[in-house]
Amino acid sequence: MKKILYIVLLTSIMASCDSQKKAVEKKIKEVEKVVKEEVKSPEIPIDPSVKIGKLSNGITYYIKNNGKPADKVELRLAINAGSILEDNDQLGVAHFMEHMNFNGTKNFKKNELINYLQSIGVKFGADLNAYTGFDQTVYILPIPSDDEAKLDKGFQIIRDWAGNALLEEKDIDEERGVVLEEYRSRRGADSRMMEKYLPKMMFGSKYADRLPIGTEESIKNFSYESIRRFQKDWYRPDLMAVIAVGDVDVAQLENKIKKYFSDVPVSKNPRERKSFSIKNHKETFVAIEADKETPFARVQLMYKDREDATPTKTVLDYRNSIVQSLFTQMINNRLDELRNAENPPFVFGFSYHGGTYARNREAYQSQATTSADGQLKGLNALLEESERVKRFGFKKGELDRAKKNVMARLEKSYKNRDKNESGRIVGAYVSNFLDERPIPGVAWRFDMNKKILPSITLEEVNNVIQDYIYDDNRVIIITGPKKVVTEAQVLNALEAVKTKELKPYEDKEVAASLITNEPSMGKITGFSENKELSTKTFTLENGAKVTYKKTDFKNDEILFTAYSYGGTSLYTDEELKATSFANGALTDAGINGYTISDMSKMMSGKIANARPYIGGISEGFNGSASPKDLEILFQQVHLYFTALNKDEKAFKSSINKNKSFLGNLLASPNFFFQKEMSDFMNADNPRYTGFPSVEKYDAADYDLAYKKYKERFADAGDFNFYFVGNIDERKLARLAMKYIASLPGKNSNENYKVSDFRPIKGSHTKVVNKGKDPKSNVRIIYQGETEYDKKEALAFKSLGEIIGIKLTEKLREQEGGVYSSRTRGNISKMPYGRYNFSISFPCAPENVEKLKNIAVKEIENVVKNGPTDEDLSKTKKAQILDHKESVKRNRYWLNLIKNIDYMKNDASDTMNFEERVNALTKADIQKVAKKYLTDGYILGILNPEK
Repeated sequence: MKKILYIVLLTSIMASCDSQKKAVEKKIKEVEKVVKEEVKSPEIPIDPSVKIGKLSNGITYYIKNNGKPADKVELRLAINAGSILEDNDQLGVAHFMEHMNFNGTKNFKKNELINYLQSIGVKFGADLNAYTGFDQTVYILPIPSDDEAKLDKGFQIIRDWAGNALLEEKDIDEERGVVLEEYRSRRGADSRMMEKYLPKMMFGSKYADRLPIGTEESIKNFSYESIRRFQKDWYRPDLMAVIAVGDVDVAQLENKIKKYFSDVPVSKNPRERKSFSIKNHKETFVAIEADKETPFARVQLMYKDREDATPTKTVLDYRNSIVQSLFTQMINNRLDELRNAENPPFVFGFSYHGGTYARNREAYQSQATTSADGQLKGLNALLEESERVKRFGFKKGELDRAKKNVMARLEKSYKNRDKNESGRIVGAYVSNFLDERPIPGVAWRFDMNKKILPSITLEEVNNVIQDYIYDDNRVIIITGPKKVVTEAQVLNALEAVKTKELKPYEDKEVAASLITNEPSMGKITGFSENKELSTKTFTLENGAKVTYKKTDFKNDEILFTAYSYGGTSLYTDEELKATSFANGALTDAGINGYTISDMSKMMSGKIANARPYIGGISEGFNGSASPKDLEILFQQVHLYFTALNKDEKAFKSSINKNKSFLGNLLASPNFFFQKEMSDFMNADNPRYTGFPSVEKYDAADYDLAYKKYKERFADAGDFNFYFVGNIDERKLARLAMKYIASLPGKNSNENYKVSDFRPIKGSHTKVVNKGKDPKSNVRIIYQGETEYDKKEALAFKSLGEIIGIKLTEKLREQEGGVYSSRTRGNISKMPYGRYNFSISFPCAPENVEKLKNIAVKEIENVVKNGPTDEDLSKTKKAQILDHKESVKRNRYWLNLIKNIDYMKNDASDTMNFEERVNALTKADIQKVAKKYLTDGYILGILNPEK
């Protein structure tokens, strides 16, 4: 086809008059160049650091040596089979198979697998996990690699997952309850509406009726034969890949794969692994669905491609993907400006061209979250912005900024390429196997983008949308708490936008720098060093303190935080209530005369962000920056102290978005339950501001909130600033002297005030009836005031993890009554010493009392007898394993060095953490259980409406 077009084009050109000879020759060369590039475009290479192979039975494997974190390997078993392959009698069994692989295999009988992994510090759910989709099933296993026996066990586990599930009838029947609870937990307004619109979205395809969770009837009643047939048909080597990434030699990992997977038998007469697509349709499908329990109103537009997508294989394919990504970034920048307008048409809005539920079919998609009655307004805004691009295209400035952003993100990835954790790498290889996504490595991407981006023209990006929008294969989905839009209005909007008078986008020039008046340079007046923590602190002449720790965990990362005591604790009760729902909108006004849209443009190609906050007992900042852009972060901090804009329109925009987002929130049973429990536990709190409401947002006092903000950030002298990462110490000192030492310092040295109010404790019950789905939620809370003790705090945290292990065993595995439960124990010292122990789980209404009693009985058992040696050991190993990885992250150290000052923590605690954990005894756990969990509990229950 390309050759024919080439000949036709050449013939047309050569027929031109002689006066155009030079133009013709030039055009011929251009065409020849394009054709050669298209025909001979090289394939995208595979990252040479990844070893890919295939066993004789057809299993593909990917291996990469990666030393971060140390002594750990991320294992994955990817299966190119999911719910789309289910027969009519197998609805949900693809997902059920995933469950059964944790409930009895050849080498791990029921519950032995989870028990073993917990014994070596691997947590069920948080670490050990799996997921099932329409077209794939993926098993996830991180395993310690510092012990050959543990590594072998890891490979034995994923080998068993590859076809050794026992699928015993008793185990299947017991697991039905767990899967039904997972199904129950997903039920709600959104799932009910999705079931109605999915046949239009996925017209003419199996995707419309093969949701991975299945149906309630099928989960209860599928035959043993049907799940065994699914395993036999689809858990086979030619559809499998084993991925191993971690701190082990490649040759050793390859030997393990060959040892454990070479014996997976090849299927005789295998079923065809078909690919499924969706049908094209000339008409526009409109689905308008309403459910009074949905918390949000949404608009979705889909222009489905007419043909199936092909994998990105060649450099030309890759170049096309870059063009599309630039388009996506640029249109979303415009949509962001719309959402920040005085009267925004939506709360959130975005557009992109990408995948649908159907593996091989993509679509141009736009989505918006709107107010409950603002769906038509949101739809029109999405349509108009796409039409504006179609008619007038983008501006050169928009493209230039988009290119800068692409390169900035890639440069950051490139600089950190040897510092990535294995868990962040392994997913790319899973996607390569399942979806044929390229894996050339970040170095290739960085280099190729440097070459490609300059050649991409504005015309190319402007033409992208011409292939996206057409009148067939369209689907518009409107969902919300009520039907306020008609199909006729939707169809009229689609037609009206074609002829509507629109103006080209105005791309206003912005300044090159946030700073308009350079601050004067201040001085460093003091210096100290903590050699144990490898931190340094200098005091500035205004009293501010800057503490930093230079690390090599990431090459292109500096994390930042700051605090000063006070916060809203220094507000009167009246001031607190008047400003509570205004504070979050303050920074939407921008700084130094620049709007947040201006700031976004100015930040193109730069990575730096400082975010101020006013909390309950402190105010401060959080942020991060690339080392090369650290000065911009300092500029932002300086200006948030001195030049926060006051803009009524920007404030109104933020309040309007919050009110729209709030909309129907309390119609959701879960949100309503949260509100009712919070109200119940704070009934006598004079400073309780409660759940947001339209009335509270309308009453928010912008003037007072702005005034109080200026008060809280008037004195930089009582702030502490913290930086962790790849720090140039001289540069940090210079920037601190220029942008922080130059700030006002009043030596106020404020502290926070502690309210006299204390939440309820002891025995109380709150029952809430909300929602029509047959599902309940249970909360058990022990709380009260105490004197903080760090040994008790560690024991209490460990108690939470021990009870969590027991509840997984009892409520999930034995009773089949929950899909998951959450348990947490915490003792905090600020703003006063207090403890909180909570258990929560969803379940069937008829099981509430039984499961609640089981949970309480487990607590009573620890109070009476203490934990088992086995459970305490599991908890210790999990904590030590987590800590071992955490100490290699900048975020851990940032929080640590801040809290040494903020919470008056002991600096040596982190150095002897493993020793402190190992020193915990059963008596320590039993002691805190007796002390804190014997004085009654607060019981909260959400039941469906009667």
